[in-house]
Amino acid sequence: MRSMSTHVLDIARGRPAQNVAVRLERKDGAEYTLLGSPSSPRTTDADGRVSDLVPSGTLTPGTYRLTFDTGAYLAAQGRDAFFPEASLVFVVRDAAAHYHVPLLLSDFGYSTYRGS
Repeated sequence: MRSMSTHVLDIARGRPAQNVAVRLERKDGAEYTLLGSPSSPRTTDADGRVSDLVPSGTLTPGTYRLTFDTGAYLAAQGRDAFFPEASLVFVVRDAAAHYHVPLLLSDFGYSTYRGS
Protein backbone atom coordinates (compact mmCIF):
# COMPACT_ATOMS: atom_id res chain seq x y z
CA MET A 1 0.00 0.00 0.00
CA ARG A 2 3.01 2.31 0.61
CA SER A 3 1.30 5.10 2.48
CA MET A 4 1.23 7.01 5.74
CA SER A 5 -1.62 8.79 7.50
CA THR A 6 -2.46 10.38 10.83
CA HIS A 7 -5.55 11.23 12.87
CA VAL A 8 -5.69 13.74 15.74
CA LEU A 9 -8.40 13.38 18.36
CA ASP A 10 -8.97 16.05 20.99
CA ILE A 11 -9.86 13.79 23.92
CA ALA A 12 -10.59 16.76 26.20
CA ARG A 13 -13.41 17.81 23.86
CA GLY A 14 -14.34 14.35 22.64
CA ARG A 15 -14.02 15.22 18.95
CA PRO A 16 -11.57 15.34 16.05
CA ALA A 17 -8.94 18.09 16.12
CA GLN A 18 -9.37 20.15 12.96
CA ASN A 19 -6.67 22.46 11.52
CA VAL A 20 -3.67 20.99 13.35
CA ALA A 21 -0.51 21.65 11.32
CA VAL A 22 1.53 18.46 10.79
CA ARG A 23 5.11 18.13 9.50
CA LEU A 24 6.64 14.86 8.32
CA GLU A 25 10.42 14.51 8.22
CA ARG A 26 12.75 11.65 7.31
CA LYS A 27 16.05 11.14 9.10
CA ASP A 28 19.07 11.38 6.81
CA GLY A 29 22.22 10.71 8.82
CA ALA A 30 22.10 12.97 11.88
CA GLU A 31 19.61 15.45 10.33
CA TYR A 32 15.91 15.36 9.50
CA THR A 33 14.66 16.41 6.05
CA LEU A 34 11.17 17.86 5.66
CA LEU A 35 8.94 15.96 3.26
CA GLY A 36 6.62 18.36 1.47
CA SER A 37 6.62 22.12 1.29
CA PRO A 38 7.57 24.21 4.34
CA SER A 39 5.37 27.05 3.05
CA SER A 40 2.25 24.89 3.03
CA PRO A 41 2.27 22.38 5.89
CA ARG A 42 -0.33 19.64 5.98
CA THR A 43 -3.27 20.29 8.27
CA THR A 44 -5.90 17.98 9.64
CA ASP A 45 -9.31 18.05 7.99
CA ALA A 46 -12.74 18.33 9.67
CA ASP A 47 -12.40 14.70 10.80
CA GLY A 48 -8.92 15.36 12.26
CA ARG A 49 -7.19 13.37 9.51
CA VAL A 50 -4.33 13.76 7.05
CA SER A 51 -4.46 10.78 4.72
CA ASP A 52 -1.67 11.63 2.28
CA LEU A 53 1.44 12.42 4.30
CA VAL A 54 3.82 11.04 1.67
CA PRO A 55 3.46 11.24 -2.10
CA SER A 56 2.37 7.93 -3.59
CA GLY A 57 5.19 5.43 -3.91
CA THR A 58 7.83 7.50 -2.09
CA LEU A 59 7.73 5.79 1.31
CA THR A 60 11.06 4.10 2.02
CA PRO A 61 12.43 2.24 5.05
CA GLY A 62 13.95 4.55 7.62
CA THR A 63 13.34 6.73 10.64
CA TYR A 64 10.61 9.37 10.43
CA ARG A 65 9.37 12.17 12.66
CA LEU A 66 5.83 13.55 12.75
CA THR A 67 5.49 16.91 14.50
CA PHE A 68 2.10 18.31 15.45
CA ASP A 69 1.61 22.02 16.23
CA THR A 70 -0.54 21.40 19.30
CA GLY A 71 0.14 24.85 20.76
CA ALA A 72 -1.41 26.76 17.85
CA TYR A 73 -4.39 24.40 17.76
CA LEU A 74 -5.13 24.84 21.47
CA ALA A 75 -4.44 28.60 21.42
CA ALA A 76 -7.00 29.04 18.63
CA GLN A 77 -9.57 27.67 21.08
CA GLY A 78 -8.44 29.89 23.96
CA ARG A 79 -6.72 26.98 25.70
CA ASP A 80 -3.18 26.76 27.05
CA ALA A 81 -0.85 24.02 25.86
CA PHE A 82 1.54 22.40 28.29
CA PHE A 83 3.17 20.70 25.26
CA PRO A 84 3.30 23.29 22.43
CA GLU A 85 4.20 20.55 19.98
CA ALA A 86 4.21 16.78 19.92
CA SER A 87 7.04 15.06 18.01
CA LEU A 88 6.73 11.35 17.32
CA VAL A 89 9.75 9.43 16.03
CA PHE A 90 9.13 5.99 14.54
CA VAL A 91 10.72 3.47 12.20
CA VAL A 92 9.33 2.28 8.87
CA ARG A 93 10.65 -1.20 8.17
CA ASP A 94 8.27 -2.42 5.45
CA ALA A 95 7.83 0.30 2.83
CA ALA A 96 5.02 -1.68 1.18
CA ALA A 97 2.84 -1.40 4.30
CA HIS A 98 0.42 1.31 5.40
CA TYR A 99 1.45 3.29 8.47
CA HIS A 100 -1.22 5.11 10.48
CA VAL A 101 0.08 7.16 13.43
CA PRO A 102 -2.76 8.70 15.50
CA LEU A 103 -2.37 11.34 18.20
CA LEU A 104 -4.72 11.57 21.17
CA LEU A 105 -4.47 15.12 22.52
CA SER A 106 -5.52 17.08 25.60
CA ASP A 107 -4.34 20.37 27.13
CA PHE A 108 -1.83 18.63 29.43
CA GLY A 109 -0.84 15.49 27.59
CA TYR A 110 -0.89 13.29 24.53
CA SER A 111 -0.51 9.64 23.59
CA THR A 112 -0.03 7.70 20.40
CA TYR A 113 0.09 4.19 18.94
CA ARG A 114 0.47 2.47 15.59
CA GLY A 115 -3.00 2.29 14.11
CA SER A 116 -4.33 0.39 11.14
